Amino acid sequence: MITILRFTLTFVACLFASELALAQEKAKTKILFIGKNPDHAFGTHMYMHTCEMLAKCVSLTPGVETAVSNGWPKDAKMLDGVKTIVVYTNPAAELLLLGPQREQVDALMQKGVGLVTIHWASSVNKGNLERLGPTWLEYMGGTWVSNVGLSGGKSPLKQLLPDHPICRGWKEYEIDDEYYLDPTIKLAKPLLQVTERKGKTVIVGWVHERKNGGRSFGTTLGHPYSNFQLEAFRRMIVNGILWSAQLDVPAVGARVDLSKEDLALPRK
Repeated sequence: MITILRFTLTFVACLFASELALAQEKAKTKILFIGKNPDHAFGTHMYMHTCEMLAKCVSLTPGVETAVSNGWPKDAKMLDGVKTIVVYTNPAAELLLLGPQREQVDALMQKGVGLVTIHWASSVNKGNLERLGPTWLEYMGGTWVSNVGLSGGKSPLKQLLPDHPICRGWKEYEIDDEYYLDPTIKLAKPLLQVTERKGKTVIVGWVHERKNGGRSFGTTLGHPYSNFQLEAFRRMIVNGILWSAQLDVPAVGARVDLSKEDLALPRK
C-alpha cells in the first residue's frame, strides 16, 4: 500500500513538474530576427552575424526565446507566438510589404506585434514610397526614404527622450556611423539625434506606439559592425527590442554582456 502511494505521489509530482515546465515554456516571449545575405563590404551591414549576436544578447533576459531567419521565414510555424520582429536587412518596407508575406505581416501588426528596424531596414525605396509609404508609416511611424541623402562622421549620440526605457543604462557618447539624412517622421516620436560632419542635426532613432498598442522602434544607425561591439550601442538596441515586445526594461538597461568571441567578426 505504501509503495503504491509513493508511486502515485511520484507520478503526480512528475506530471505537475512537466505541466509547469510546459506552461513556462509557453509563457516565454518569442522574438524573431530577420537578416539577409551580405550586400556591402565586409565589416558593414553584417546582417546575419549581427542578428545572431543580438539574439544572444536578448536571450540573456529571463523568459525570452529567439529565432533567426535569413529573409522572411518560409515556414509559417516560425511566426507562431512571435511578440516582436527585428529586421536588419536592406529596405524593410519592400521585404515586408511586397509579396505574399504581406498578409502575414499585416496580421501580425494588427495583433500588436512589435517591430524593430535597424539601419537600412528602417527605410523604403523612393520609387515605392507612394504605394508602400502609407502602410509602412502606419507600422513604423517614421522612415528614411532610400536614398535621399547620406552623411557621416563622429558625433555625440543625443537622447531626445532621456526618460524613455530605450535610454536606460547608457549615457550620451560619441558615435561614428553612416547617417541617413532627412528621415520622414510622421506619427513617431524622435528619440535619438546626431550632428553630421557639416553641422546638420539628424534624427537617427524614433519610437511609435500604434493605435492597437503595438510598439515600433526604428534606428538608422548600425552601418559598421564595430558599433555593435560597443556596450552602450548594444544596450540601446536590446532595450528597444524588449520595449517593443512589451517587456519591462531594467532601470540599469538590458544585459548585453557577451564574450569577446561572441562579439568578434566572423572569418571572411
